[in-house]
Amino acid sequence: MATPVLAQGKDSATDELAALRAELARLSARVDQLETELDQAETKAEAATAAAAAASQSAASASESAAAAQASADKAPSIKFKGAPLIEAAGGWSFKPRGRLQYDAGFTNAPGSTGREDGFGNEVRRARLGVEGDIPGGFGYKFEIDFAGNETEITDAILTYEDGGLKVNVGQHNNFQGLEELTSSRFISMMERAAYTDAFGFERRVGTSVQYSGGNVLVQGGLFTDNISDLSNKNWSADGRVVFMPKMGDTQLHFGGSLHFTDLVGGSTVRYRQRPFVHFTGERFINTGTLGADGETGYGLEAAAINGPFHAAAEGYWQKVDMPIGDDPTFFGGYAEVGYFLTGGDSRGYKGGTFDRVKPANPVGAGGIGAIQLNLRYDYLDLNDAGIVGGQQSGFGVSMIWTPTDYTRFMMNYGKMSYDDAVYAASGGDTSYDVDAFGVRAQVDF
Repeated sequence: MATPVLAQGKDSATDELAALRAELARLSARVDQLETELDQAETKAEAATAAAAAASQSAASASESAAAAQASADKAPSIKFKGAPLIEAAGGWSFKPRGRLQYDAGFTNAPGSTGREDGFGNEVRRARLGVEGDIPGGFGYKFEIDFAGNETEITDAILTYEDGGLKVNVGQHNNFQGLEELTSSRFISMMERAAYTDAFGFERRVGTSVQYSGGNVLVQGGLFTDNISDLSNKNWSADGRVVFMPKMGDTQLHFGGSLHFTDLVGGSTVRYRQRPFVHFTGERFINTGTLGADGETGYGLEAAAINGPFHAAAEGYWQKVDMPIGDDPTFFGGYAEVGYFLTGGDSRGYKGGTFDRVKPANPVGAGGIGAIQLNLRYDYLDLNDAGIVGGQQSGFGVSMIWTPTDYTRFMMNYGKMSYDDAVYAASGGDTSYDVDAFGVRAQVDF
């Protein structure tokens, strides 16, 4: 009985031992498999880490390249177009060519018995080229030459400095005579400015001036010598202007006054005279002749309003002559005008104490016809005083202006000049008569 039982126990132990050996072999194989997988995972992890590091390096390089490209782009000049290319560079540099061309033609009609030349006339009224721009530090420059009339004349030659509302000008520039004179010829409402501005010899002069603009107030003043073409001499002048320019709702208002004093060297002379409404005629029916003068004192008042398509403006100017002998005469000139745009959405521009560019709401080239404006003006000039009989001129003018784009303009003007005490007598010695003038202008500026 014992022997079979013992044999059965030995067989069972043998089976268990074989099973354990098989399990150990399986576990060993599994361990080998796991070690292999771990090695593979570590290899992949190392590859992934290396790839991530490479990607990070590439991203850093790309970021550096982008930053360098942006820095380069920031330093590269930008080009805008404002009638002509405006080039702006980092640090406050800018450069822009500028210019204008105005071609006039028309007729004048004076009484034949005066013996004065009339009929058709034409001219290049202005042909200017120049440059302007900014210099780092708040400085700027403007230089322009006029080639009209087969002559070369420097109009503006200025170095400027600006800091907030303060501006300093050094060089040849306008000396604050008033709204009409300081408004650019590109933006005036008639082909020519009011008669007194030319008669009283308003012109650019070499000098130094300061102006300050803050809120609704503009203050300008400076000391000047003479026009650059007349230097060198000892003439000098002091000029100042104050403007109050508030807005009331949609209405831009303008009120101003100016004062001017000119000291002339001994033996100087002045002469006040004026053409009939247009510049292409050389005839002048009012003329004081040559007057000895030690100096001039002028003072002016100005007012204007702009509301939508409507505008109105008026100025008066008194010019007193300090004569070495006899009474000192005071001559007067002034004008009043109204204007209205026939095209919807258009209005007269205004900026910095002067009239500015008209920008058509619907320009030609963008589906519109541009801006069309009608203007009426009464223009008066009196050159009679203190025994001097230079004549009186009352001008009645009408103009139609078509502005197809921001930088092009076409004008048509008619004026009737009524004279008293004209310097040229008609038949029978009559010095009171009328002269008619008609003119057209084509203009482009940039």
